[in-house]
Amino acid sequence: MKNPEVMQKAQTEVRQQLQGRDYITESDLAKLNFLNLVIKETLRLHPPGPLLPRECREACKIFGYDIPKGACVLVNLWALGRDSKHWKDADDFKPDRFADMNSDVSLNALEFIPFGAGRRSCPGMSFGLAILELALANLLYHFNWELPCGMKPDELDMTETFGFTTRKKIPLLLQAQRYIAVT
Repeated sequence: MKNPEVMQKAQTEVRQQLQGRDYITESDLAKLNFLNLVIKETLRLHPPGPLLPRECREACKIFGYDIPKGACVLVNLWALGRDSKHWKDADDFKPDRFADMNSDVSLNALEFIPFGAGRRSCPGMSFGLAILELALANLLYHFNWELPCGMKPDELDMTETFGFTTRKKIPLLLQAQRYIAVT
């Protein structure tokens, strides 16, 4: 909603792919390239869990700090996704930045790890992404979305509340209008 042109592009992709069918199947998801880029960019800026806890297996020194064996170390995924050393225009929502990268959401680069990385990555990553893609594709296909009461996209408050998971501080309220494909 903050980027209506991005939503329109994703919605157009979904609607062209379906061409009048009533529902989206899992096999359709591989054909929704831009939608996949939108999901990656959303996860970069708004990781579901802002902190990734790990236990230090042996004593070490990081940037001059002594870290004892067994200490809980937190990787700040929220900050990592906004680090201008790794991301050009880090605070801007630009799904196309992922177009030239590996198509796998886990990527090899550790600047994008919304589900963790390696042996300890989230075991539900594939399932969670499939559900997210199916839900979002269906919402974009079946409805046209608007902000309420004539609100403009730049008036949308994107402040987040942090905890075990990240969520918007002020709930997002939208108006949905049923879309009926003309065949």
